[in-house]
Formats: sequence, structure tokens, C-alpha cells
Amino acid sequence: MSIDRDTFENTSEDELEDLSVPDQVLGFLAANEDRAFKAREIASQIGVDEGAVSTALSRLKERDLVEHKATYWAITGETERLEGYSGYERATALFNEQFGEEDKQVWREHAPGEPHPSVEDEQ
Repeated sequence: MSIDRDTFENTSEDELEDLSVPDQVLGFLAANEDRAFKAREIASQIGVDEGAVSTALSRLKERDLVEHKATYWAITGETERLEGYSGYERATALFNEQFGEEDKQVWREHAPGEPHPSVEDEQ
């Protein structure tokens, strides 16, 4: 995963090494909590090998930090479980520092009125 120049210059080596692949995966899924992704999509987005992402997802699933259905993965909805995982806090802090905190209201304002065509109606 790439980082901006400011983070590169102002972050210690230890802090940069602290973010493991599971932490990166969890941070990505947390930043996109309203979506589910295939392992290859996650790997592409965070710049990590797909095999490493798949292994991380399996380990996170064992800890009930992610959910898995067919070929899709999403972060768990159990906030208490996430808050108890120290990697979640580190990943969230790093992503917030790099990209700013998400404003869910802004996302909602720009959300489409209809579901994406790839989403099947469950009627």
C-alpha cells in the first residue's frame, strides 16, 4: 500500500511497520463498511498480494472480525468485537490520518436513489 510523502517523512519506521496485512485489510473493510468485496479487489485496493489478503481474511474470520459469503468479504457489524481488536484502532487511525475521517452524511447525500444493477431485488 502506498503512503503520501508527508506520512513517509513524519512517521517512524516502527509505526510504518506496525500495520500488518490483516490490519490493512481490516482498515480497508472498515472504511468501506457498507460494501462487500472479493479478496482480489481488496488486494488491488491496498496493494498487497492476493494470497496474503486471502490468508489475512481467513485469520480475521477466525476472530469473527469479518464475514464471508460466497466469494465476498465484509467487516463484521459487531462494533464491540472490532473495538477489542487493537489492529482495527491502528488501521483506522492511519487511514484517518492519511485520508481524513469519513463523513457518512456526505456519502448518503451522493448515494444513488436506486440500487446498482448488479444488486438483485429480494422481492
